[in-house]
Amino acid sequence: MSVAAATLEEHLRSARAGGGRLLIPYVMAGVVPDWLDLVRGAAEAGADAVEIGLPFSDPMLDGPTVQHAAALASRRGARPRALLDALAGLDVGVPLIVMTYANVALTLTPSRGVGGFVDHLAAVGVRGVIVPDLPLEESAEYLACAAGADVAAVLLAAPSCDEDRCREIARASSGFVYCMSSMRTTGERAALGASARDTARQLKGVTDLPVVAGFGISTVDQAVDVCADADGVVVGSAFMRMLLDGAPVSEVVDAVSAFRRALSSVGG
Repeated sequence: MSVAAATLEEHLRSARAGGGRLLIPYVMAGVVPDWLDLVRGAAEAGADAVEIGLPFSDPMLDGPTVQHAAALASRRGARPRALLDALAGLDVGVPLIVMTYANVALTLTPSRGVGGFVDHLAAVGVRGVIVPDLPLEESAEYLACAAGADVAAVLLAAPSCDEDRCREIARASSGFVYCMSSMRTTGERAALGASARDTARQLKGVTDLPVVAGFGISTVDQAVDVCADADGVVVGSAFMRMLLDGAPVSEVVDAVSAFRRALSSVGG
């Protein structure tokens, strides 16, 4: 099945069945002029999907690195609608997932609300969406609109969730379940969160959806460690810090390749 025809879930399930672990790099849209080259390069380096953040003024779940990346993109004049439109026709061979906040989702198309937002995602070829500050209890319209647009609405499960809550979140999620590795904002960590593998294991016990860990997965060793239980990882701040420190896109792509090589060797 081609990427164009496959849903996000179908694509990730197929990749998972092929062995190794899933890798989803995060790219802040507009952070550097050639950010689209990073999206392309990450896919060529073996990413199974690419998560694309939209800059927002109050990114409550993002740590200093991603906040700095968002601020830099905004200073460069990047705006959500234009950034999404830049994705139209971008065929990188893997699904694209947009991460943003409820304020953006509700106001991108003011007259149509969240329905207009997910329709816009579908129109530019985006296959998945993450809106981390929209609680499950308030997400019925969003989930229905996303399903109608064939855009996977990925939900997050935190270490504070008990088994029943994990099951509820997993049932409502599509594409994959995003496993938060710690009760902290995103950002690089010296060590993997103590709860990361426990949370991944708990989620794996209640769903057959791919379980992908994020929030603080900073090094290859940490990614391999959490993937003893998780199906894969999202890595963001480590790559964005490289860009903020002045590294060219090619060096970040090399870093993505290093994660890919390591995760491909993790047994199923």
